[in-house]
Amino acid sequence: MARSWWKWVGLAGAAGVLATGVVVARNERARRSYTPEQVRERLRQRLAEATPDGERTS
Repeated sequence: MARSWWKWVGLAGAAGVLATGVVVARNERARRSYTPEQVRERLRQRLAEATPDGERTS
């Protein structure tokens, strides 16, 4: 009986690891789909929002 319980715990843990891997892979694919210019534009936009009057720090 105790072995059966541990078997289910192990299967649930493996399923959790698998699900996490799927989510990470999906996010990585979405991140890599941006062009370098899109990434630069997004960073510039975030910088402008983070600094007063959109001033450049460098």
